[in-house]
Amino acid sequence: MSDEFFNWQMTCDRFAQEGDVRGMRACAAEVRALTEPGAAAEADAMEAEAALYGGDAGAAERLARSAIEKDAHHFRGCLALAGALGAQFKLAEELPLLSALTHELEAALLPGRAKEAGIVGEKEQEAWARHLRQFLFRARGFEADAAYLAADPERAAEALRHASALAPNIGTAANLYSKHLFMANYRTQAAAQKRMDAEMFGEFFQGVQPYRHDRVQRLPEKRLRIGYLSRDFRLHAMAYFMMPFLRDFDPEHFSVYVYASGAVDDVTRRFQRCHVQWRDFRGRSAHTAARIIGEDQIDILVDLSGHSQENALPVMAFHPAPITLTGLGYVATTGLHAIDGILVDGVTMPPGADEDAFVERPVHLPSLFCYQPGAVREMPPVSGWSPYARNNYVTFGSFNNLAKLTDETLLCWRAILDQVPRSRIIFKGKMLSVPDGRQLFTERLQGLQFPVERIELRPFSERYLEEYADIDIALDPSPYTGGLTTCEALYMGVPVVTLRGRTHGSRFGASILTAAGLPELIAENEMEYVKIAVALARRPEQLALNRQRLRTHLEASRLMDAKGYMKGVEGVYRGLWHAFCKNGDRWAMKKSSKKQ
Repeated sequence: MSDEFFNWQMTCDRFAQEGDVRGMRACAAEVRALTEPGAAAEADAMEAEAALYGGDAGAAERLARSAIEKDAHHFRGCLALAGALGAQFKLAEELPLLSALTHELEAALLPGRAKEAGIVGEKEQEAWARHLRQFLFRARGFEADAAYLAADPERAAEALRHASALAPNIGTAANLYSKHLFMANYRTQAAAQKRMDAEMFGEFFQGVQPYRHDRVQRLPEKRLRIGYLSRDFRLHAMAYFMMPFLRDFDPEHFSVYVYASGAVDDVTRRFQRCHVQWRDFRGRSAHTAARIIGEDQIDILVDLSGHSQENALPVMAFHPAPITLTGLGYVATTGLHAIDGILVDGVTMPPGADEDAFVERPVHLPSLFCYQPGAVREMPPVSGWSPYARNNYVTFGSFNNLAKLTDETLLCWRAILDQVPRSRIIFKGKMLSVPDGRQLFTERLQGLQFPVERIELRPFSERYLEEYADIDIALDPSPYTGGLTTCEALYMGVPVVTLRGRTHGSRFGASILTAAGLPELIAENEMEYVKIAVALARRPEQLALNRQRLRTHLEASRLMDAKGYMKGVEGVYRGLWHAFCKNGDRWAMKKSSKKQ
């Protein structure tokens, strides 16, 4: 490989990192003018990459295929093709292509392989290795996105872990590792391993100096300043559980500050009408955000996102308040020792259970969730007729993210269908909005000997709540149970069967059903899960009554009692503050939180 050819490739990489499509095309033109072997394929690949960045996936696919026709193992061409396929949701071809590409890139990075590619000088070999690592980094990113959409969270989590190790800077590495931790929750993990993996996230913040709170006035009965930190004060699943914190607090004894880092929409504006102090953290660095929280003299800061998308954990790493908590929006430990406590309840974490899986100490609320759908949207009326009355057969359903459906869950659901003659099941999700997603999911069901003639696949839609009119009984997955999905099904008059899992996060469904006053729908094992679902299916008169009574029942339950919920939450806050005042440091809260 000539120096000129090599330099143009490195220049194109730099333009790609900068998003300079015009510069990439200029590099392609220069390379196309070269006469040496491989130049034509590289030029096609560069143009494919430029087309991909320019938003023309069709042209990118055509040019990338042209490059691969000239060189079947052309790295840039294969990467551009994978990106183009992903942009068009052609998952069935993209995923095996990425498997081959990542394997070949890792092999090419082995010692001695640069010389085999004609790269001789030491500096050139270092540059070539950076070139390949950049490709591998991007390939892992494509793989994570495609695997998640294809309902393969294990592969997505592994791709994110690899991508984090290849990231160009520590901020990107931390963000990708955080996504890896989130994705890992979709499947069962040993508690010790889960905690160990999460604690590695804290290593990204070793240079952060946590705030000290030595000068805080420790007045047990002072009016407490409570801060809520999240990017999800917007149209988001968490928004359905946020309103009580902003609307139903006791203003005589508490003042509330909102630290919002997400997009602003109509839901945000509803929240902003509450009597709270609102801080817009969009575009703020973690250091600046922490400083503002400190200047607001917040007493208890609550993170509502955990490791969810674009979270605020880098802010929490500064420990910007005397007491820091996390909870609701995430199902496991954050791994950050700068966070003092995690919000749980007696169902998600019975006394003594799961504590070793968390670096945070459990802080028990009377109830973990309070569902307030009217704070986000106008809910449609409940359908007056049960599907069974129309069809003369029972229809089960799941509107959960298909990535949550483990093989064990699907086999459990197959057993239910086996025991309820003529019954059917409806699956609905984003994966089913594209042909490849439907194909992959159908093939998976066939591999599990699922009776595919008794299933219906529905794509994502904005008016999905009305489709509960077609469901008699909703089935909750495990170990990553539904949250908002469970509440919505109940509110639309559809009972939900859930399995009480072995971890905090896998008991969210049980917590919701307990607060809703529906403990009879909670199974303790898979056999009981099947038994409950089958028994419901054999009582069509009860299915009809659910349509008439379940919403009213829910509205009268603890799950929707916002004022009662906040009275319990504020009692916990006051108890934590008393412990802080008594013991004189933030770790005292950890010693006392078991008693809350």
